[in-house]
Amino acid sequence: MATATHTKDNCLSLDRLREGPPTVSIETAAQYLGVSRGFAYRMVKSGHLPVIRLSGTRMRVPAAKLLRLLEGESDATAGA
Repeated sequence: MATATHTKDNCLSLDRLREGPPTVSIETAAQYLGVSRGFAYRMVKSGHLPVIRLSGTRMRVPAAKLLRLLEGESDATAGA
């Protein structure tokens, strides 16, 4: 059974993350993780939240790596 996080506008489930786009915004990743946007950016800076840097300051979180992080796998940040 997938866990769910409820937000103001929608319900975020692990199934939805698995079936959705290959990357998500840092804000969406923060919602899945249950942390603030600012804390998520600190996680990126410290290397605990893997991202793909697109251009300049634009970043996306790979959904597969976020899933591994949520499922407790220790290698979620490897190769980020």
